[in-house]
Amino acid sequence: QLQLVESGGGLVQPGGSLRLSCADSGSALEYYSIGWFRQAPGKERERVSCSTSSGDMTSYADSVKGRFTISRDYAKNTVYLQMNSLKPDDTAVYYCAASRTRWTLPAACVQAGGDMDYWGKGTLVTVSS
Repeated sequence: QLQLVESGGGLVQPGGSLRLSCADSGSALEYYSIGWFRQAPGKERERVSCSTSSGDMTSYADSVKGRFTISRDYAKNTVYLQMNSLKPDDTAVYYCAASRTRWTLPAACVQAGGDMDYWGKGTLVTVSS
């Protein structure tokens, strides 16, 4: 049973950067695909970026391509989301999620309507001047 914990959210000005972290104190995240999702007020949850367990396959939403980067530090058992050139539209609660589908990207990472096996409680990112 994973207990994912996100951190790194906060208030940032447009054009700024943040790095989100997703960690689990007990289980090895290396055995799971990890995804970042977000939900803005009044909007549906959307996928942002995902990585297979080995990191050889990644995906990004069109809205964040070229600005966000997902990475994994296996020694620290942590998955990161580096967010650059932030825009007000990036304002949302960001969730880390894990899937047992580890060798290919989980359905939730490539199409709407899929689900992941474990979810964190989220961290708020606010982009505003």
